Amino acid sequence: MELRVILALMQNVRLPFLDIVLSKTQRKTPTVIHKNFKISRIRNFYTRKVKFTQDSFDEKLGSILSDFPVLDDLHPFLSSLMNVLYDKNHYKLALGQLRTARHLIDQVAKDYVRLLKFGDSLYRCKQLKRAALGRMATIMRRQKDPLAYLEQVRQHISRLPAIDPNTRTLIICGYPNVGKSSFINKVTPADVDVQPYAFTTKSLFVGHLDYKYLRWQVIDTPGILGHPLEEMNTIEMQSITALAHLKSCVLYFMDLSEQCGYTIEAQCKLFHSIKPLFISKPTILVLNKSDITTLSSLPTSTQSLITDITSNPTGDHPVTLVECSSARVEGKIKKIGGGVSSISTSSSTSSSVLNRLHVSVPQKRDDVAREAFIPDKVKEQREKGEKMYDKEDPGRRKLLRDREVEEGGAGVFNINLKESYLLADPDWKMDIMPEIMDGKNIADFIDPDIVEKLEALEREEEKLVQEGFYDSDPEDSDFDSLDEEEEQDSRVTEKSRSARLNSQATKKSLKNHAKLIKLVEVKWHLRFNISTKNATVQRNRSVQRNLPNSNLPHLRSPSNITRSLRYLKSISFNNTIRGCTSVQISLSWIYLSPNKSRSD
Repeated sequence: MELRVILALMQNVRLPFLDIVLSKTQRKTPTVIHKNFKISRIRNFYTRKVKFTQDSFDEKLGSILSDFPVLDDLHPFLSSLMNVLYDKNHYKLALGQLRTARHLIDQVAKDYVRLLKFGDSLYRCKQLKRAALGRMATIMRRQKDPLAYLEQVRQHISRLPAIDPNTRTLIICGYPNVGKSSFINKVTPADVDVQPYAFTTKSLFVGHLDYKYLRWQVIDTPGILGHPLEEMNTIEMQSITALAHLKSCVLYFMDLSEQCGYTIEAQCKLFHSIKPLFISKPTILVLNKSDITTLSSLPTSTQSLITDITSNPTGDHPVTLVECSSARVEGKIKKIGGGVSSISTSSSTSSSVLNRLHVSVPQKRDDVAREAFIPDKVKEQREKGEKMYDKEDPGRRKLLRDREVEEGGAGVFNINLKESYLLADPDWKMDIMPEIMDGKNIADFIDPDIVEKLEALEREEEKLVQEGFYDSDPEDSDFDSLDEEEEQDSRVTEKSRSARLNSQATKKSLKNHAKLIKLVEVKWHLRFNISTKNATVQRNRSVQRNLPNSNLPHLRSPSNITRSLRYLKSISFNNTIRGCTSVQISLSWIYLSPNKSRSD
Protein backbone atom coordinates (compact mmCIF):
# COMPACT_ATOMS: atom_id res chain seq x y z
CA MET A 1 0.00 0.00 0.00
CA GLU A 2 1.44 3.32 -1.01
CA LEU A 3 1.19 6.51 0.95
CA ARG A 4 -0.30 8.21 -2.08
CA VAL A 5 -3.56 6.40 -1.38
CA ILE A 6 -4.44 9.15 1.07
CA LEU A 7 -4.35 11.71 -1.71
CA ALA A 8 -7.97 10.74 -2.36
CA LEU A 9 -9.04 11.74 1.14
CA MET A 10 -12.16 13.85 1.28
CA GLN A 11 -11.70 17.51 2.03
CA ASN A 12 -14.13 17.33 4.93
CA VAL A 13 -11.26 17.36 7.45
CA ARG A 14 -10.49 21.00 6.81
CA LEU A 15 -14.03 22.28 6.12
CA PRO A 16 -16.27 23.57 8.91
CA PHE A 17 -17.42 20.21 10.17
CA LEU A 18 -20.47 21.33 12.13
CA ASP A 19 -21.72 23.72 9.46
CA ILE A 20 -21.66 20.98 6.85
CA VAL A 21 -23.55 18.42 8.94
CA LEU A 22 -26.19 20.79 10.38
CA SER A 23 -26.81 22.43 7.01
CA LYS A 24 -27.26 19.03 5.42
CA THR A 25 -29.72 18.04 8.15
CA GLN A 26 -31.74 21.20 7.51
CA ARG A 27 -31.85 20.59 3.75
CA LYS A 28 -32.49 16.85 3.70
CA THR A 29 -35.20 16.54 6.38
CA PRO A 30 -38.75 17.97 6.59
CA THR A 31 -39.05 21.48 8.03
CA VAL A 32 -42.82 21.97 8.56
CA ILE A 33 -44.46 20.84 11.81
CA HIS A 34 -47.54 22.06 13.67
CA LYS A 35 -48.70 21.65 17.23
CA ASN A 36 -52.07 20.32 16.07
CA PHE A 37 -50.46 17.32 14.38
CA LYS A 38 -50.78 13.92 16.01
CA ILE A 39 -48.18 13.36 18.71
CA SER A 40 -46.84 10.30 16.86
CA ARG A 41 -46.17 12.43 13.79
CA ILE A 42 -44.39 15.07 15.88
CA ARG A 43 -42.20 12.41 17.53
CA ASN A 44 -41.28 10.91 14.14
CA PHE A 45 -40.46 14.38 12.79
CA TYR A 46 -37.85 15.15 15.47
CA THR A 47 -36.60 11.57 15.70
CA ARG A 48 -35.79 11.68 12.02
CA LYS A 49 -33.72 14.83 12.47
CA VAL A 50 -31.70 13.31 15.32
CA LYS A 51 -31.04 10.10 13.40
CA PHE A 52 -30.11 11.95 10.22
CA THR A 53 -27.60 14.10 12.10
CA GLN A 54 -26.09 11.01 13.68
CA ASP A 55 -25.78 9.31 10.27
CA SER A 56 -24.10 12.40 8.79
CA PHE A 57 -21.50 12.55 11.57
CA ASP A 58 -20.96 8.81 11.30
CA GLU A 59 -20.45 9.02 7.52
CA LYS A 60 -17.92 11.87 7.76
CA LEU A 61 -15.92 10.35 10.59
CA GLY A 62 -16.06 6.89 9.05
CA SER A 63 -14.63 8.17 5.76
CA ILE A 64 -11.71 9.80 7.61
CA LEU A 65 -10.97 6.69 9.66
CA SER A 66 -11.13 4.37 6.66
CA ASP A 67 -9.09 6.57 4.29
CA PHE A 68 -6.14 7.11 6.61
CA PRO A 69 -3.88 4.03 6.55
CA VAL A 70 -3.35 1.72 9.50
CA LEU A 71 0.35 1.73 10.31
CA ASP A 72 0.40 -1.93 11.28
CA ASP A 73 -0.88 -2.92 7.82
CA LEU A 74 1.77 -0.96 5.88
CA HIS A 75 5.16 -2.07 4.58
CA PRO A 76 7.85 -1.63 7.29
CA PHE A 77 9.48 1.16 5.27
CA LEU A 78 6.24 3.14 4.92
CA SER A 79 5.33 2.56 8.55
CA SER A 80 8.75 3.74 9.77
CA LEU A 81 8.67 6.73 7.41
CA MET A 82 5.31 7.84 8.80
CA ASN A 83 6.64 7.39 12.30
CA VAL A 84 9.61 9.65 11.46
CA LEU A 85 7.51 12.31 9.76
CA TYR A 86 4.34 12.38 11.86
CA ASP A 87 5.09 10.58 15.15
CA LYS A 88 3.31 7.25 15.27
CA ASN A 89 1.87 7.81 18.76
CA HIS A 90 0.42 11.20 17.89
CA TYR A 91 -1.06 9.78 14.67
CA LYS A 92 -2.73 6.85 16.41
CA LEU A 93 -4.00 9.09 19.21
CA ALA A 94 -5.69 11.47 16.74
CA LEU A 95 -7.46 8.62 14.93
CA GLY A 96 -8.43 7.08 18.27
CA GLN A 97 -10.05 10.35 19.40
CA LEU A 98 -12.15 10.49 16.24
CA ARG A 99 -13.16 6.87 16.71
CA THR A 100 -14.24 7.64 20.29
CA ALA A 101 -16.16 10.72 19.13
CA ARG A 102 -18.11 8.65 16.62
CA HIS A 103 -19.02 6.15 19.33
CA LEU A 104 -20.16 8.93 21.69
CA ILE A 105 -22.33 10.52 18.99
CA ASP A 106 -23.99 7.17 18.31
CA GLN A 107 -24.69 6.75 22.03
CA VAL A 108 -26.14 10.26 22.38
CA ALA A 109 -28.44 9.71 19.41
CA LYS A 110 -29.61 6.38 20.80
CA ASP A 111 -30.42 7.92 24.20
CA TYR A 112 -32.38 10.87 22.83
CA VAL A 113 -34.30 8.75 20.35
CA ARG A 114 -35.45 6.69 23.34
CA LEU A 115 -36.51 9.87 25.18
CA LEU A 116 -38.37 11.22 22.14
CA LYS A 117 -40.69 8.22 22.26
CA PHE A 118 -42.09 9.63 25.53
CA GLY A 119 -42.41 13.26 24.36
CA ASP A 120 -45.99 14.46 25.06
CA SER A 121 -45.98 17.79 23.18
CA LEU A 122 -44.36 19.69 20.37
CA TYR A 123 -42.37 21.84 22.78
CA ARG A 124 -40.87 18.89 24.69
CA CYS A 125 -39.92 17.03 21.48
CA LYS A 126 -38.29 20.15 20.08
CA GLN A 127 -36.27 20.69 23.26
CA LEU A 128 -35.07 17.08 23.19
CA LYS A 129 -33.98 17.48 19.58
CA ARG A 130 -32.06 20.66 20.38
CA ALA A 131 -30.37 18.98 23.33
CA ALA A 132 -29.33 16.00 21.18
CA LEU A 133 -27.86 18.15 18.40
CA GLY A 134 -26.18 20.39 20.98
CA ARG A 135 -24.41 17.47 22.65
CA MET A 136 -23.26 16.12 19.27
CA ALA A 137 -21.89 19.56 18.36
CA THR A 138 -20.06 19.79 21.69
CA ILE A 139 -18.40 16.43 21.08
CA MET A 140 -17.22 17.52 17.64
CA ARG A 141 -15.88 20.90 18.89
CA ARG A 142 -13.54 18.98 21.18
CA GLN A 143 -12.03 17.25 18.13
CA LYS A 144 -10.65 20.49 16.69
CA ASP A 145 -6.99 19.65 17.36
CA PRO A 146 -7.06 16.05 16.04
CA LEU A 147 -8.80 17.23 12.88
CA ALA A 148 -6.27 20.01 12.32
CA TYR A 149 -3.37 17.57 12.84
CA LEU A 150 -4.84 15.01 10.42
CA GLU A 151 -5.39 17.72 7.83
CA GLN A 152 -1.70 18.62 7.98
CA VAL A 153 -0.77 14.95 7.67
CA ARG A 154 -3.05 14.60 4.64
CA GLN A 155 -1.54 17.60 2.90
CA HIS A 156 2.01 16.41 3.55
CA ILE A 157 1.35 12.85 2.43
CA SER A 158 -0.13 14.12 -0.83
CA ARG A 159 3.26 15.69 -1.64
CA LEU A 160 5.33 12.57 -0.91
CA PRO A 161 6.67 10.59 -3.89
CA ALA A 162 5.29 7.18 -4.74
CA ILE A 163 7.95 4.70 -3.57
CA ASP A 164 7.51 1.02 -4.38
CA PRO A 165 9.31 -1.04 -1.71
CA ASN A 166 9.23 -4.20 -3.85
CA THR A 167 10.94 -3.08 -7.07
CA ARG A 168 14.63 -2.75 -8.07
CA THR A 169 15.99 0.23 -6.19
CA LEU A 170 19.15 2.31 -6.10
CA ILE A 171 19.60 4.43 -2.96
CA ILE A 172 21.95 7.40 -3.17
CA CYS A 173 23.36 8.46 0.19
CA GLY A 174 26.24 10.41 1.64
CA TYR A 175 27.12 13.76 3.18
CA PRO A 176 25.18 16.87 2.10
CA ASN A 177 26.28 18.68 -1.07
CA VAL A 178 28.42 15.82 -2.46
CA GLY A 179 26.53 15.70 -5.79
CA LYS A 180 23.70 13.24 -5.10
CA SER A 181 20.92 15.41 -6.56
CA SER A 182 23.02 16.37 -9.58
CA PHE A 183 23.61 12.68 -10.30
CA ILE A 184 19.91 11.74 -10.17
CA ASN A 185 19.05 14.69 -12.40
CA LYS A 186 21.56 13.44 -14.99
CA VAL A 187 20.60 9.77 -15.10
CA THR A 188 16.81 10.09 -14.60
CA PRO A 189 14.08 12.50 -15.74
CA ALA A 190 13.70 13.70 -12.13
CA ASP A 191 14.02 17.42 -11.45
CA VAL A 192 15.52 17.78 -7.99
CA ASP A 193 16.48 21.24 -6.80
CA VAL A 194 20.28 21.72 -6.70
CA GLN A 195 21.87 24.56 -4.69
CA PRO A 196 25.45 25.22 -3.53
CA TYR A 197 24.57 24.83 0.14
CA ALA A 198 23.90 21.90 2.44
CA PHE A 199 20.49 20.29 3.05
CA THR A 200 18.94 21.54 -0.18
CA THR A 201 17.21 18.15 -0.36
CA LYS A 202 15.01 17.83 2.73
CA SER A 203 12.94 14.80 1.76
CA LEU A 204 13.07 11.71 -0.43
CA PHE A 205 12.96 12.15 -4.23
CA VAL A 206 12.38 9.39 -6.74
CA GLY A 207 13.49 8.95 -10.35
CA HIS A 208 13.46 5.99 -12.73
CA LEU A 209 16.29 4.64 -14.85
CA ASP A 210 16.18 2.05 -17.66
CA TYR A 211 19.30 -0.10 -18.00
CA LYS A 212 19.50 -3.27 -20.09
CA TYR A 213 15.71 -3.41 -20.47
CA LEU A 214 15.21 -3.25 -16.71
CA ARG A 215 13.55 -0.41 -14.84
CA TRP A 216 15.40 0.84 -11.74
CA GLN A 217 13.92 3.07 -9.06
CA VAL A 218 16.50 5.66 -7.98
CA ILE A 219 15.94 7.35 -4.59
CA ASP A 220 17.75 10.54 -3.67
CA THR A 221 18.04 10.82 0.12
CA PRO A 222 18.82 13.90 2.22
CA GLY A 223 22.37 14.32 3.43
CA ILE A 224 23.51 12.49 6.57
CA LEU A 225 25.83 14.02 9.15
CA GLY A 226 28.26 12.09 11.27
CA HIS A 227 26.59 12.44 14.68
CA PRO A 228 24.94 9.53 16.57
CA LEU A 229 21.57 8.13 15.59
CA GLU A 230 19.81 9.56 18.65
CA GLU A 231 20.81 13.09 17.67
CA MET A 232 19.71 12.91 14.04
CA ASN A 233 16.85 15.15 12.94
CA THR A 234 13.80 14.25 10.87
CA ILE A 235 15.53 15.00 7.57
CA GLU A 236 18.41 12.61 8.27
CA MET A 237 16.12 9.92 9.68
CA GLN A 238 14.36 9.65 6.31
CA SER A 239 17.66 8.52 4.76
CA ILE A 240 18.29 6.05 7.60
CA THR A 241 14.77 4.64 7.21
CA ALA A 242 15.24 4.06 3.48
CA LEU A 243 18.61 2.35 4.00
CA ALA A 244 17.27 0.16 6.79
CA HIS A 245 14.04 -1.12 5.22
CA LEU A 246 14.38 -1.07 1.42
CA LYS A 247 15.93 -3.99 -0.42
CA SER A 248 18.25 -2.11 -2.74
CA CYS A 249 21.71 -1.39 -4.08
CA VAL A 250 23.47 1.42 -2.19
CA LEU A 251 25.48 4.15 -3.93
CA TYR A 252 27.61 5.94 -1.33
CA PHE A 253 28.84 9.25 -2.73
CA MET A 254 32.08 10.87 -1.65
CA ASP A 255 33.48 14.28 -2.63
CA LEU A 256 37.25 13.97 -3.10
CA SER A 257 37.60 17.72 -3.67
CA GLU A 258 36.12 18.43 -0.22
CA GLN A 259 34.06 21.28 -1.72
CA CYS A 260 31.07 19.96 0.21
CA GLY A 261 32.63 21.28 3.40
CA TYR A 262 33.50 17.87 4.88
CA THR A 263 36.88 16.16 4.83
CA ILE A 264 37.54 12.76 3.27
CA GLU A 265 38.28 11.36 6.72
CA ALA A 266 34.84 12.48 7.94
CA GLN A 267 33.17 10.95 4.91
CA CYS A 268 34.98 7.65 5.45
CA LYS A 269 34.02 7.72 9.10
CA LEU A 270 30.36 8.22 8.16
CA PHE A 271 30.56 5.20 5.84
CA HIS A 272 31.82 2.98 8.67
CA SER A 273 29.16 4.31 11.06
CA ILE A 274 26.23 3.44 8.74
CA LYS A 275 27.89 0.30 7.34
CA PRO A 276 25.61 -2.02 9.40
CA LEU A 277 22.73 -0.77 7.23
CA PHE A 278 24.54 -2.02 4.09
CA ILE A 279 24.71 -5.66 5.17
CA SER A 280 23.26 -8.00 2.52
CA LYS A 281 23.02 -5.05 0.10
CA PRO A 282 25.27 -4.55 -2.95
CA THR A 283 27.37 -1.41 -2.29
CA ILE A 284 29.14 0.90 -4.72
CA LEU A 285 31.53 3.61 -3.53
CA VAL A 286 31.14 6.51 -5.98
CA LEU A 287 34.04 9.00 -5.95
CA ASN A 288 32.30 12.06 -7.35
CA LYS A 289 33.77 15.27 -8.81
CA SER A 290 36.65 13.35 -10.35
CA ASP A 291 37.05 16.18 -12.86
CA ILE A 292 38.42 18.29 -10.01
CA THR A 293 40.32 15.72 -7.93
CA THR A 294 41.15 12.10 -8.74
CA LEU A 295 41.98 9.28 -6.39
CA SER A 296 45.54 8.99 -7.70
CA SER A 297 46.24 12.64 -6.89
CA LEU A 298 45.41 12.20 -3.21
CA PRO A 299 48.05 11.57 -0.56
CA THR A 300 48.88 7.98 0.26
CA SER A 301 47.36 8.25 3.73
CA THR A 302 44.06 9.45 2.26
CA GLN A 303 44.10 6.73 -0.39
CA SER A 304 44.57 4.13 2.36
CA LEU A 305 41.31 5.24 3.97
CA ILE A 306 39.42 4.57 0.73
CA THR A 307 41.30 1.33 0.15
CA ASP A 308 40.26 0.22 3.63
CA ILE A 309 36.61 0.66 2.65
CA THR A 310 36.89 -1.38 -0.56
CA SER A 311 38.91 -4.15 1.07
CA ASN A 312 36.26 -4.88 3.71
CA PRO A 313 33.10 -6.27 2.08
CA THR A 314 29.63 -5.47 3.41
CA GLY A 315 28.37 -8.91 4.29
CA ASP A 316 28.44 -11.18 1.25
CA HIS A 317 29.04 -8.35 -1.24
CA PRO A 318 32.34 -6.59 -1.97
CA VAL A 319 32.45 -2.81 -2.21
CA THR A 320 32.88 -1.69 -5.81
CA LEU A 321 34.81 1.53 -6.51
CA VAL A 322 33.64 3.87 -9.31
CA GLU A 323 35.04 7.31 -10.17
CA CYS A 324 32.77 9.74 -11.97
CA SER A 325 31.78 13.38 -12.28
CA SER A 326 28.32 14.88 -12.32
CA ALA A 327 29.57 17.51 -14.77
CA ARG A 328 30.47 14.86 -17.37
CA VAL A 329 27.85 12.17 -17.58
CA GLU A 330 29.44 10.16 -20.45
CA GLY A 331 30.12 6.60 -19.40
CA LYS A 332 28.67 7.14 -15.94
CA ILE A 333 25.65 4.89 -16.39
CA LYS A 334 27.78 2.15 -17.94
CA LYS A 335 30.26 2.25 -15.07
CA ILE A 336 27.68 2.17 -12.31
CA GLY A 337 25.40 -0.21 -14.23
CA GLY A 338 28.30 -2.56 -14.78
CA GLY A 339 29.09 -2.48 -11.09
CA VAL A 340 25.47 -3.19 -10.21
CA SER A 341 25.29 -6.05 -12.73
CA SER A 342 28.47 -7.65 -11.47
CA ILE A 343 27.25 -7.38 -7.90
CA SER A 344 23.81 -8.75 -8.77
CA THR A 345 25.21 -11.81 -10.54
CA SER A 346 27.42 -12.65 -7.58
CA SER A 347 24.70 -12.25 -4.99
CA SER A 348 24.06 -14.93 -2.41
CA THR A 349 20.60 -15.58 -3.80
CA SER A 350 21.84 -16.36 -7.30
CA SER A 351 24.69 -18.43 -5.90
CA SER A 352 22.33 -20.52 -3.82
CA VAL A 353 20.15 -21.12 -6.87
CA LEU A 354 23.10 -22.11 -9.06
CA ASN A 355 24.31 -24.53 -6.42
CA ARG A 356 21.03 -26.41 -6.65
CA LEU A 357 21.25 -26.78 -10.44
CA HIS A 358 22.97 -29.80 -12.01
CA VAL A 359 23.40 -30.32 -15.74
CA SER A 360 23.96 -33.99 -16.56
CA VAL A 361 25.99 -34.92 -19.66
CA PRO A 362 25.47 -38.45 -21.09
CA GLN A 363 28.54 -40.69 -21.00
CA LYS A 364 29.34 -43.55 -23.40
CA ARG A 365 28.85 -46.96 -21.85
CA ASP A 366 31.11 -48.76 -24.42
CA ASP A 367 32.90 -48.20 -27.72
CA VAL A 368 30.21 -49.67 -29.94
CA ALA A 369 28.99 -47.30 -32.66
CA ARG A 370 25.21 -47.08 -32.70
CA GLU A 371 24.14 -45.36 -35.88
CA ALA A 372 20.64 -44.23 -36.73
CA PHE A 373 18.49 -46.87 -38.46
CA ILE A 374 17.46 -46.01 -42.04
CA PRO A 375 15.25 -48.41 -44.01
CA ASP A 376 16.81 -50.06 -47.06
CA LYS A 377 14.17 -48.69 -49.41
CA VAL A 378 14.97 -45.17 -48.33
CA LYS A 379 18.67 -45.81 -48.89
CA GLU A 380 17.96 -47.08 -52.41
CA GLN A 381 15.88 -44.01 -53.23
CA ARG A 382 18.64 -41.77 -51.95
CA GLU A 383 21.26 -43.60 -54.05
CA LYS A 384 19.08 -43.27 -57.18
CA GLY A 385 18.42 -39.64 -56.43
CA GLU A 386 14.65 -40.14 -56.37
CA LYS A 387 12.32 -37.98 -54.42
CA MET A 388 10.97 -39.39 -51.20
CA TYR A 389 7.48 -38.14 -52.01
CA ASP A 390 6.26 -36.75 -55.33
CA LYS A 391 2.78 -35.21 -55.44
CA GLU A 392 2.60 -35.60 -59.23
CA ASP A 393 3.33 -39.34 -59.19
CA PRO A 394 0.01 -41.22 -59.76
CA GLY A 395 1.41 -44.39 -58.21
CA ARG A 396 2.46 -42.74 -54.98
CA ARG A 397 1.25 -43.98 -51.63
CA LYS A 398 -1.89 -42.17 -50.56
CA LEU A 399 -1.47 -40.13 -47.45
CA LEU A 400 -4.16 -39.09 -45.01
CA ARG A 401 -3.84 -35.56 -46.36
CA ASP A 402 -4.77 -36.77 -49.86
CA ARG A 403 -7.85 -38.56 -48.51
CA GLU A 404 -8.87 -35.41 -46.69
CA VAL A 405 -8.80 -33.41 -49.93
CA GLU A 406 -10.77 -36.09 -51.80
CA GLU A 407 -13.49 -36.39 -49.14
CA GLY A 408 -14.36 -32.73 -48.72
CA GLY A 409 -11.40 -31.09 -47.00
CA ALA A 410 -11.03 -29.75 -43.48
CA GLY A 411 -14.29 -29.52 -41.52
CA VAL A 412 -15.97 -32.25 -43.60
CA PHE A 413 -13.47 -35.11 -43.52
CA ASN A 414 -13.66 -37.37 -40.47
CA ILE A 415 -10.76 -39.59 -39.50
CA ASN A 416 -11.68 -43.23 -39.00
CA LEU A 417 -9.72 -44.12 -35.89
CA LYS A 418 -10.67 -47.79 -36.17
CA GLU A 419 -8.24 -48.22 -39.06
CA SER A 420 -5.28 -47.78 -36.73
CA TYR A 421 -6.45 -50.34 -34.14
CA LEU A 422 -3.93 -53.08 -33.37
CA LEU A 423 -5.98 -56.28 -33.01
CA ALA A 424 -5.23 -59.97 -33.30
CA ASP A 425 -7.49 -60.23 -36.35
CA PRO A 426 -7.59 -57.15 -38.66
CA ASP A 427 -11.16 -58.07 -39.67
CA TRP A 428 -12.31 -57.09 -36.18
CA LYS A 429 -11.49 -53.40 -36.69
CA MET A 430 -14.88 -52.45 -38.12
CA ASP A 431 -16.97 -54.46 -35.68
CA ILE A 432 -19.67 -52.53 -33.83
CA MET A 433 -18.78 -52.03 -30.21
CA PRO A 434 -21.40 -53.33 -27.76
CA GLU A 435 -23.43 -50.88 -25.73
CA ILE A 436 -23.29 -51.59 -22.02
CA MET A 437 -25.96 -50.45 -19.55
CA ASP A 438 -25.90 -51.32 -15.85
CA GLY A 439 -23.09 -53.77 -16.54
CA LYS A 440 -25.10 -55.72 -19.15
CA ASN A 441 -24.83 -55.88 -22.91
CA ILE A 442 -27.92 -54.45 -24.55
CA ALA A 443 -27.57 -56.81 -27.49
CA ASP A 444 -28.29 -59.79 -25.21
CA PHE A 445 -31.88 -58.52 -24.69
CA ILE A 446 -32.74 -58.00 -28.35
CA ASP A 447 -35.01 -60.65 -29.95
CA PRO A 448 -33.29 -61.86 -33.13
CA ASP A 449 -36.68 -62.77 -34.68
CA ILE A 450 -38.21 -59.32 -34.07
CA VAL A 451 -38.09 -58.37 -37.76
CA GLU A 452 -39.94 -61.50 -38.86
CA LYS A 453 -42.63 -60.95 -36.19
CA LEU A 454 -43.16 -57.35 -37.30
CA GLU A 455 -43.58 -58.44 -40.90
CA ALA A 456 -46.16 -61.06 -39.83
CA LEU A 457 -48.14 -58.41 -37.97
CA GLU A 458 -48.09 -56.12 -40.99
CA ARG A 459 -49.40 -58.91 -43.23
CA GLU A 460 -52.22 -59.64 -40.75
CA GLU A 461 -53.13 -55.94 -40.60
CA GLU A 462 -53.27 -55.68 -44.38
CA LYS A 463 -55.58 -58.70 -44.49
CA LEU A 464 -57.97 -57.10 -41.98
CA VAL A 465 -58.07 -53.93 -44.00
CA GLN A 466 -58.88 -55.83 -47.17
CA GLU A 467 -61.74 -57.68 -45.42
CA GLY A 468 -63.23 -54.33 -44.30
CA PHE A 469 -62.72 -54.89 -40.62
CA TYR A 470 -61.94 -51.23 -40.00
CA ASP A 471 -64.71 -49.79 -42.20
CA SER A 472 -67.00 -47.20 -40.57
CA ASP A 473 -70.31 -48.36 -39.02
CA PRO A 474 -73.61 -47.29 -40.63
CA GLU A 475 -74.73 -45.82 -37.34
CA ASP A 476 -72.07 -43.07 -37.67
CA SER A 477 -74.09 -41.50 -40.48
CA ASP A 478 -77.10 -41.35 -38.14
CA PHE A 479 -75.03 -39.50 -35.58
CA ASP A 480 -73.79 -37.08 -38.25
CA SER A 481 -77.34 -36.32 -39.46
CA LEU A 482 -78.42 -35.79 -35.85
CA ASP A 483 -75.57 -33.37 -35.34
CA GLU A 484 -76.62 -31.28 -38.34
CA GLU A 485 -80.27 -31.11 -37.24
CA GLU A 486 -79.42 -30.15 -33.69
CA GLU A 487 -76.96 -27.56 -34.96
CA GLN A 488 -79.62 -25.88 -37.09
CA ASP A 489 -82.14 -25.88 -34.22
CA SER A 490 -79.60 -24.43 -31.83
CA ARG A 491 -78.76 -21.61 -34.27
CA VAL A 492 -82.42 -20.61 -34.67
CA THR A 493 -83.12 -20.77 -30.94
CA GLU A 494 -80.00 -18.79 -30.12
CA LYS A 495 -80.98 -16.02 -32.55
CA SER A 496 -84.46 -15.64 -31.08
CA ARG A 497 -83.10 -15.73 -27.54
CA SER A 498 -80.43 -13.12 -28.26
CA ALA A 499 -83.04 -10.86 -29.89
CA ARG A 500 -85.25 -11.16 -26.82
CA LEU A 501 -82.38 -10.42 -24.43
CA ASN A 502 -81.25 -7.41 -26.45
CA SER A 503 -84.65 -5.72 -26.30
CA GLN A 504 -84.82 -2.55 -24.23
CA ALA A 505 -87.44 -3.86 -21.81
CA THR A 506 -85.46 -7.03 -21.11
CA LYS A 507 -82.28 -5.07 -20.48
CA LYS A 508 -84.09 -2.79 -18.02
CA SER A 509 -85.72 -5.66 -16.15
CA LEU A 510 -82.49 -7.63 -15.94
CA LYS A 511 -80.37 -4.66 -15.01
CA ASN A 512 -79.91 -5.57 -11.34
CA HIS A 513 -80.36 -9.31 -11.70
CA ALA A 514 -77.49 -11.72 -11.34
CA LYS A 515 -76.59 -13.31 -14.60
CA LEU A 516 -77.50 -16.99 -14.79
CA ILE A 517 -74.96 -19.59 -15.60
CA LYS A 518 -75.50 -20.79 -19.16
CA LEU A 519 -75.22 -24.38 -20.21
CA VAL A 520 -73.82 -24.20 -23.72
CA GLU A 521 -72.94 -27.76 -24.52
CA VAL A 522 -73.22 -31.30 -23.20
CA LYS A 523 -70.75 -34.08 -23.79
CA TRP A 524 -71.46 -37.70 -23.24
CA HIS A 525 -69.39 -40.81 -23.63
CA LEU A 526 -71.02 -43.98 -24.86
CA ARG A 527 -69.43 -47.30 -24.16
CA PHE A 528 -70.80 -50.25 -26.08
CA ASN A 529 -70.36 -53.92 -25.40
CA ILE A 530 -71.46 -55.37 -28.71
CA SER A 531 -72.19 -59.08 -28.64
CA THR A 532 -71.96 -60.93 -31.92
CA LYS A 533 -71.88 -64.54 -32.81
CA ASN A 534 -68.12 -64.63 -33.33
CA ALA A 535 -66.70 -62.27 -30.73
CA THR A 536 -67.43 -59.50 -28.33
CA VAL A 537 -66.07 -56.09 -29.47
CA GLN A 538 -65.71 -53.28 -26.98
CA ARG A 539 -65.67 -49.74 -28.37
CA ASN A 540 -65.55 -46.30 -26.89
CA ARG A 541 -67.05 -43.23 -28.44
CA SER A 542 -66.93 -39.64 -27.36
CA VAL A 543 -69.74 -37.61 -28.90
CA GLN A 544 -70.36 -33.90 -28.46
CA ARG A 545 -73.87 -32.64 -28.90
CA ASN A 546 -75.17 -29.11 -28.96
CA LEU A 547 -78.66 -29.55 -27.57
CA PRO A 548 -81.55 -27.47 -28.90
CA ASN A 549 -82.22 -24.37 -26.88
CA SER A 550 -85.75 -25.56 -26.20
CA ASN A 551 -84.22 -28.26 -24.01
CA LEU A 552 -81.75 -25.99 -22.21
CA PRO A 553 -84.01 -24.37 -19.57
CA HIS A 554 -84.80 -27.58 -17.77
CA LEU A 555 -81.04 -28.27 -17.47
CA ARG A 556 -80.48 -25.05 -15.53
CA SER A 557 -82.26 -26.34 -12.46
CA PRO A 558 -80.65 -29.15 -10.44
CA SER A 559 -84.09 -30.54 -9.68
CA ASN A 560 -84.58 -31.44 -13.33
CA ILE A 561 -81.37 -33.46 -13.78
CA THR A 562 -83.41 -36.69 -14.00
CA ARG A 563 -85.46 -35.29 -16.82
CA SER A 564 -82.28 -34.32 -18.64
CA LEU A 565 -80.82 -37.79 -18.28
CA ARG A 566 -83.99 -39.35 -19.68
CA TYR A 567 -83.77 -37.05 -22.68
CA LEU A 568 -80.15 -37.95 -23.34
CA LYS A 569 -80.81 -41.66 -22.81
CA SER A 570 -83.63 -41.62 -25.34
CA ILE A 571 -81.32 -39.96 -27.87
CA SER A 572 -78.50 -42.42 -27.27
CA PHE A 573 -80.57 -45.61 -27.26
CA ASN A 574 -82.41 -44.67 -30.39
CA ASN A 575 -79.04 -44.50 -32.15
CA THR A 576 -77.26 -47.56 -30.79
CA ILE A 577 -76.29 -50.65 -32.66
CA ARG A 578 -78.49 -53.68 -32.67
CA GLY A 579 -77.39 -56.32 -30.21
CA CYS A 580 -75.99 -53.82 -27.73
CA THR A 581 -76.07 -55.42 -24.33
CA SER A 582 -75.21 -52.39 -22.19
CA VAL A 583 -74.71 -48.66 -22.54
CA GLN A 584 -72.73 -46.63 -20.04
CA ILE A 585 -73.28 -42.87 -20.26
CA SER A 586 -71.04 -40.30 -18.58
CA LEU A 587 -72.01 -36.64 -18.74
CA SER A 588 -69.96 -33.48 -18.32
CA TRP A 589 -71.43 -29.98 -18.24
CA ILE A 590 -69.43 -26.89 -19.17
CA TYR A 591 -70.72 -23.67 -17.58
CA LEU A 592 -69.81 -20.21 -18.77
CA SER A 593 -70.21 -17.05 -16.70
CA PRO A 594 -69.41 -13.42 -17.67
CA ASN A 595 -66.11 -13.51 -15.74
CA LYS A 596 -64.77 -17.05 -16.01
CA SER A 597 -65.58 -20.54 -17.23
CA ARG A 598 -66.03 -23.54 -14.97
CA SER A 599 -66.56 -27.22 -15.71
CA ASP A 600 -68.38 -29.55 -13.36
